[in-house]
Amino acid sequence: MTYDRQILQVLTDVGEKGISARLLARHVYNMNLSLFHTPDLNEIYSYVRQYLLKNSKSPQSLIEHAEQRGCYRLNTRNNDDARQLMLQFHDEQQGGEEPEAPAAKDYSLDLFG
Repeated sequence: MTYDRQILQVLTDVGEKGISARLLARHVYNMNLSLFHTPDLNEIYSYVRQYLLKNSKSPQSLIEHAEQRGCYRLNTRNNDDARQLMLQFHDEQQGGEEPEAPAAKDYSLDLFG
């Protein structure tokens, strides 16, 4: 499901400090919000909580509890997959952005130039 990938992307973006389940659900909600489709925030929050609980059970899980109560982050210390995700999402973000070339001035409607 796309929610899984979006949850991992947000967790990758926040890094070591972690993010609360409610704020994570809000980010996923905003990623899926469009002009023609409005998802149910409570449904997304429920899915995010279940996903976080399911994937943070053991010390080797993909996701771990952060220092702050109710916050989660990727488990980069004990999980190789989490380290790979950090690299993968980091490379996608850097590779997708191309530097913009300076725009040439348009003289097509300039009568006095």
